[in-house]
Amino acid sequence: MTEHNEDDPKQVDSLINYDDALKYWNSVPASVDGVLGGYGETTSVPKADVVGSMTFLRKLKSRFSNDPDKIKYGIDFGAGIGRVTRDFLHKVCDKVDLLEPVKPFVDQMRVELQTLMKQGKIGDIYEIPMQDWKPEESRYSLIWCQWCCGHLPDPAFLEWLEKCKTAIQKDGLLVIKENNTTTDEDMFDDTDSSKTRSDANFRRLFAEAGWKLISVDRQKGVPRELYPIRMYALKPE
Repeated sequence: MTEHNEDDPKQVDSLINYDDALKYWNSVPASVDGVLGGYGETTSVPKADVVGSMTFLRKLKSRFSNDPDKIKYGIDFGAGIGRVTRDFLHKVCDKVDLLEPVKPFVDQMRVELQTLMKQGKIGDIYEIPMQDWKPEESRYSLIWCQWCCGHLPDPAFLEWLEKCKTAIQKDGLLVIKENNTTTDEDMFDDTDSSKTRSDANFRRLFAEAGWKLISVDRQKGVPRELYPIRMYALKPE
């Protein structure tokens, strides 16, 4: 990783290259180990991740989609091979859309989610980058974005947050789950052409985009060498 001073955030953003990112992710195996950067089923990460997400959302159950007659529609951003939907999101949503630009991952996703597809739990699969998403108004009760917004520079991330305001239902919830740096500086990763944001920068961007942070928690049970992982629950101001 290459570190750059957040006093000049454009310096980090200018290094992000979408084509380089896609080239990298197309080169890794379409497996849990591949999408999690080597922290697959032989590590604590996949199970701890699901338990942490479920626990976090249960605490917020009263904060979103209380209308029993309304379909709880979710979307899984940066869905990879569908692991998060397969192991978690389908349990808290009636139906889930998925967005993933890497074709080998989407191909494997259709295998992993075959049973859920037959059960009618899977909606649309968008094989596009998240910055190209054109949302339907008031579609989602839950927007879940995990380990993918580091591929967006801050201006593009703000644009995406604005789109989420269009897509979210009145009683909906946006959850962003990402690694944070351990300082107040963002860091660029030249392996996959992404950046890891500081907690401070996430909070700044949420406020700038007009999102209210209603809850935040730190993921437990993952290897110490990983950057801290935080879950942010947000509602439009």
